[in-house]
Amino acid sequence: MSKWVLNSKLMTRRIFLIIYDTLAVAAACFIPLIFRYEFQLEEIPDRYMDSVWWALPFSVVLTLVVFWIFRLYHSLWAYAGVTEMQNIVVACTVSAALQAVLLLVSRHSVPRSYYFIYALCLILLTMLSRFSYRFARDTKHRRHNQKNGTAVMVIGAGDAGNVIIKEINSSYYSTMSIKCVVDDDKNKWGRYVQGIKVVGGRNTIVENAALYGIDEIIIAIPSAPKRVIKEIIDICQETNCKLRTLPGMYQLVNGEVDVSKIRDVDVEDLLGRDPIRVDMDSILGYVRDRKIVVTGGGGSIGSELCRQIAAHQPRQLIIIDIYENSAYDIQQELLQKYPKLDLVVLIASVRNTNRMNTIFETYKPDIVYHAAAHKHVPLMETSPNEAIKNNVFGTWKTAQAAAYAGVKKFVMISTDKAVNPTNIMGASKRICEMIIQTFDRHYETEFVAVRFGNVLGSNGSVIPLFRRQIELGGPVTVTHPDIIRYFMTIPEAVSLVLQAGVYAKGGEIFVLDMGEPVRILDLAKNLIRLSGYKVDEDIKIVFTGLRPGEKLYEEMLMKEEGLKETENKLIHIGKPIDIDEDVFFRQLKRLKEATVNEEVDVRQIVQEIVPTYIPMQNGD
Repeated sequence: MSKWVLNSKLMTRRIFLIIYDTLAVAAACFIPLIFRYEFQLEEIPDRYMDSVWWALPFSVVLTLVVFWIFRLYHSLWAYAGVTEMQNIVVACTVSAALQAVLLLVSRHSVPRSYYFIYALCLILLTMLSRFSYRFARDTKHRRHNQKNGTAVMVIGAGDAGNVIIKEINSSYYSTMSIKCVVDDDKNKWGRYVQGIKVVGGRNTIVENAALYGIDEIIIAIPSAPKRVIKEIIDICQETNCKLRTLPGMYQLVNGEVDVSKIRDVDVEDLLGRDPIRVDMDSILGYVRDRKIVVTGGGGSIGSELCRQIAAHQPRQLIIIDIYENSAYDIQQELLQKYPKLDLVVLIASVRNTNRMNTIFETYKPDIVYHAAAHKHVPLMETSPNEAIKNNVFGTWKTAQAAAYAGVKKFVMISTDKAVNPTNIMGASKRICEMIIQTFDRHYETEFVAVRFGNVLGSNGSVIPLFRRQIELGGPVTVTHPDIIRYFMTIPEAVSLVLQAGVYAKGGEIFVLDMGEPVRILDLAKNLIRLSGYKVDEDIKIVFTGLRPGEKLYEEMLMKEEGLKETENKLIHIGKPIDIDEDVFFRQLKRLKEATVNEEVDVRQIVQEIVPTYIPMQNGD
């Protein structure tokens, strides 16, 4: 029934337009004569009137046919734009040309000015019918939106800002009212975008937010560098307005800019740098048609590795994880997005020697990304034996299984906490790096490690914790006012890991450039403000003291390692440290015995293996 009603409405609109166009053609036929003789109807020669009357029925039929061909009866005129306007002009011009040919061939005379005025009148009358509905609709919606409660400032008077303003103003369901536009281009100041005034540059944001009673600010400049976006966000935070932005330049290029793409400003926008870009073609050639294993594939880093690898057409992707729920989640996600992907998901522990050997012998992978690890620093401080069993000997067993199976490349995910470690997790990762470098000397497999700092939004990251605390009304807990960390988004880190694998020749420790460090206290304050609250008024910040094994800052490179650049300036290579292998293997044997026997504290043995490891005492 609803479909019948819809078709009935459509047919009614078409009939109305056809009737209107018939009358418009008739009017357009006589108006040129009326204009030519200055509205003195009695002055119009009979021969001209006879010509017009003769041509009228032919003109109506020709015009209706041309309009139908140009789909002037099929468009949604409520949303008419430049394309529809072009179609009208072309259709009317064609119709006028056909009428002119008809009159000339039939030798019916009309004034020379008649043809031009007829075409112009037909265009204007046709546009009037098609665009009047849109004008009335937009006016109604604009008046409706002026009564809405959310006063909005748009930053950016370019293409993206224009689209956003247009859509908000034309939507009857919008709850926003655009009050002003801000843009740094002085040539735009005082001008109007969709009827909204450009009131000045970024230095006027705070002033105009107060003047216009702004509740929400939309940053609509997807082409701007991240540094500029951060500067604008810093200014906007002084207003206590809710901040929203567009995701990125690609949305504008693809024509996907609309209200639905606007998102809340996130902490990632505050990093103050452009997204890290890698040579995706080299990664594609490296991963394509290869069998690839990802251990810990259900974790935050492992799952993103799987996503990016799956997008590069591997021959087979084998995911290994001990946690069935996370393994299941990434399995379902990849199967839905890449139905042709040869995906194998295995529940297994990297600590199980026979299981790992069986997996590698069965699937014979070409590349291994080893992301399985215990990484929560405070938890590992209270369970050091588990950190050693999983991180150190899990890496040993996985690397050995890979070597026995003839894997071409083995890439281990390490951490900046391996540099001068003060916690057992970092020390265990440093031992893993030493294992990798040692194995590279004895097997055909190219063993490498990639070291980077914190990733935003990963499991155990401070950002999800802060968000939960804010949702609960606070307080937000920060361990120390001066603590700093390096941050990178998960996709950025993983793309660099993949490219580091391309550069790997064996034995390297790749160090990712994490940019400038971020003070955790500033991160907490910004996240509170971005959530629409005032620091220490709505949400308080409480300092809890450094946790066991936690230090104020992380280092990316040990002093004795040196540094070597790669083609990607964000990926560096640390020079391998000489290791006495006989001593190292004896120490590992002793460490294994200690963990198997569940000795109370293995830190002393770990300290012998990693001289730079200085356990932090509680309260340090």
